[in-house]
Amino acid sequence: MDISIKDFGELSGQVIQEYTLTNRQGTSLSAITYGAAVTAIRVPDKNGLIENIVLGYDTLDEYESYRPFYGATVGRVAGRIDKGRFTLEGKNYQLETNEKGNHLHGGKNSLDTKIWSVKTNSTENEAQLVFSYESLNNENGYPGNLAIQVTYTLTESNDWKINYHATTDEATLFNPTNHVYFNLTGDPTHTIKQHQLTLTSNLFAELREDSIPTGNLLPVDETPFDFTTADTINKGFESSHPQNKLVSGYDHPFVLEHQSQKPEAVLYDQISGRRVQMFTDQDSVVIYATDSLDGKHTKEGKLIEQYAGVTLETQQLPDAINQGNFGNIILQPNDIFQAETTYRFDTML
Repeated sequence: MDISIKDFGELSGQVIQEYTLTNRQGTSLSAITYGAAVTAIRVPDKNGLIENIVLGYDTLDEYESYRPFYGATVGRVAGRIDKGRFTLEGKNYQLETNEKGNHLHGGKNSLDTKIWSVKTNSTENEAQLVFSYESLNNENGYPGNLAIQVTYTLTESNDWKINYHATTDEATLFNPTNHVYFNLTGDPTHTIKQHQLTLTSNLFAELREDSIPTGNLLPVDETPFDFTTADTINKGFESSHPQNKLVSGYDHPFVLEHQSQKPEAVLYDQISGRRVQMFTDQDSVVIYATDSLDGKHTKEGKLIEQYAGVTLETQQLPDAINQGNFGNIILQPNDIFQAETTYRFDTML
């Protein structure tokens, strides 16, 4: 496995570096120390053509100027917290609100805007980037000093593994994700409308007008949210279902059903033959695919069009701290947070 490093830009007097892991098949993963953001994943198509299949920017200035969270580590808490408020161990907390009066993806200056330290590891069959960051007490309103480690592993079998590890000295919330946008065509001027998605999910979370979950988990059966068998993402863009119309597509959490040795999600592009299989120990995945990518931002000299990417954001259900049936995102001082998601890349003829 090969590991290369290059300077990507400079921020606050610190050089931001881009690390690239490359295996013997030519598959590579690149990530920068700003936001521990994945900037590129290059994999072959069915004809062996290697192209970048994720959205990202070419310059640090773009990552600073815009914030679609391309490939970034998001948190402390991914998704939205209603009005930025929660109660923890009898104490009320008010986080900063940065979207429609709610708290989104950890706040204005959250993990995706921080400079992370990084170490590398390499063996014959895999290479790792081990990113570390300490989120101090009261950062963006969260209690506790939180020590976070995010490890990206690229294997010779074309797996990208994300491992999260965190500890705290005070009860706090932690529910991270990676906000990678896939476009398996390898060309951001082509949409993901015809990408086929399969999910091991029979329930999705209903959203309010401001995209906060109502608390209701709705059956996917006979709706455009049914991906229990492979179907094109385009059906949600064309749908008259009020939940699709609310966000111009999908920005919804799906409750995952874990089945032994089977991926929780599969994304497939028939033209390129590229496929991503997703395996996770998390309870949900947020599928984000809307018209909000407006064609104004560039990647490798090309305009990024509407519907240019789709995320598979693994996490616990959003706003879980305020929803009695959405699981636990509280991290205690004596506990260790651990989570793993794997994206497996291959092709189908």
